[in-house]
Amino acid sequence: MNVRTLSPLDRLLVGLERALETVAGSPEAARPSPAARIEEAELDDAERRHAAGLMRINHTGEVCAQALYDGQAALARSEANREHLLHAAAEETDHLAWCAERLKELDSRPSLLNPLWYAGSYAIGALAALAGDPVSLGFVVETERQVEAHLEEHLETLPAQDQRSRAVLVQMQEDEVRHAENAKERGGIELPFPIPGLMQLSSMVMKKVAYRI
Repeated sequence: MNVRTLSPLDRLLVGLERALETVAGSPEAARPSPAARIEEAELDDAERRHAAGLMRINHTGEVCAQALYDGQAALARSEANREHLLHAAAEETDHLAWCAERLKELDSRPSLLNPLWYAGSYAIGALAALAGDPVSLGFVVETERQVEAHLEEHLETLPAQDQRSRAVLVQMQEDEVRHAENAKERGGIELPFPIPGLMQLSSMVMKKVAYRI
């Protein structure tokens, strides 16, 4: 059987399709939601708004993760690392779908600025890939570390009775830790100053904006 090698144009079209699906479609999870068997809790209006704000941040974070991985995979130097990035992106699609589902359950919506977040993250991913696979994988390590930390913050501030959201965040956190470890094992390097700090600053801006918009 002949296996067709994708041309740059093919990859561009596939990338555009993935972008549209991420920011405007309804991604389907390959795994069932961790919240599937947990009953909905009673939340007052303030608790519901806060839980929705946190889940909107996490949904936007997954949009950024998809874009980052897509940008890195598009320009990865080795086919093995490209496949690794695409596999990680597939698991992030689960997170995206779970967060979208939870937002609907909380009578809320994703961030209106998701197309902007996607475009910026894709550009960062592509630039990281141009710097070489060790740097690109280092971006994965640092990104996942920072995501793990903000998920821990969300678990601490989430309404205690909202066990459905909590189950989703716990599973996401476990996956992010594994993604960081896998990227480091594949040769991801520690990013030099001031890149981690700039990543953290941009993440703080995203979280403040996405919580409300």
